[in-house]
Amino acid sequence: MKRRNLIVAAPGQLEIVDEELADIPDDGLLLRTLTSGLSAGTELTFLKGDNPALHQRLDAELGLFVPSEGYEETAYPVRRLGYMEVAEVVESRSAAYRPGEIVATPYGHASAHASDPVREHVVALPPELDPVLGVYAAHLGPICVNGLLHAAWDAAGPAVQSLGDGVDGRLVVVTGAGAIGLIVAMLARAHGAREVVVVEADERRRQIAEQLGFRTLDLAEDIGLALKTRWRHGPGDHGADIVFQCRGRTASLHAALRCLRPQGSVIDLAFYTTGAEDVRLGEEFHHNGLRVVTAQIGRVPRGLAHSWDRGRLSHETVRFLLSEGDDVRKHIITDVVPFDEAPQLMYDIAARKAHVLTAVFEFTSD
Repeated sequence: MKRRNLIVAAPGQLEIVDEELADIPDDGLLLRTLTSGLSAGTELTFLKGDNPALHQRLDAELGLFVPSEGYEETAYPVRRLGYMEVAEVVESRSAAYRPGEIVATPYGHASAHASDPVREHVVALPPELDPVLGVYAAHLGPICVNGLLHAAWDAAGPAVQSLGDGVDGRLVVVTGAGAIGLIVAMLARAHGAREVVVVEADERRRQIAEQLGFRTLDLAEDIGLALKTRWRHGPGDHGADIVFQCRGRTASLHAALRCLRPQGSVIDLAFYTTGAEDVRLGEEFHHNGLRVVTAQIGRVPRGLAHSWDRGRLSHETVRFLLSEGDDVRKHIITDVVPFDEAPQLMYDIAARKAHVLTAVFEFTSD
């Protein structure tokens, strides 16, 4: 059986290719793709050639990027691009899923997939959830939920009871108004934050955040001064309780550090592809005793793995989408295009000819 798959054939070169579909494993699923979401920040790093994984090899055991002779030359083609797919179960060899069921699972922009649900993260979606919104359920939404979980751990440690433990009643800043930043801001508000301010350099994204009901600040302003003037806790104690850093720019991280109250934490969800000359570690970071906590989808806070697995992160995402999906659909999903138009849209985004928060590719049934 054939499938169509969007690949990066070489730096700067996208192709939709026909390829053989793998055999369906025992207890596996044959999936027909309905929609696939574009995570532009991550995926364009492969198109542009500046993803760190293209130039070094990650030693998963040691957790180190290490030089590997010839690795850069063999990194292309990138045959699995993307992680936001929604599909219909066409054939099931598993008692856990039935034909016709709609699921979310990350496998790249491909028209079909032979899934092994024993080893792959597969999320059964409620029938009332729009498959366009379902692109968030398996991966990108759990990234956002995991950010709140890290904030909860930062505030309550092993006594964490809910996602709201890190934001309820607190003053929250979100730096970066891309899809992740806006969903994090919406989650923080939904879980009781006293005030959420979104910081973003792009005026178009600030306008979207404002349409969602958030106060915004331009990254070009001195947001540290603005927020520490606004938010006073006591003598020598001004600023945000917690900052979620959601933009892969070091200037954004530096701004996040400047607006924190003493001994506060940045929960960093961003992906950086360059160095960090803008981050002045001898300034607020040092003198105010701050912390930077990386919250990536591969790890929940140490000590919570027994109660917060990937399935629970997806469950919280689906709950959020059922509650807030209309606003997500209206404001954060900016483009819905046929799969055949995906390469051109990605070229336009890379060339800054198109502005996208989340694009969704739709697949036909033939």
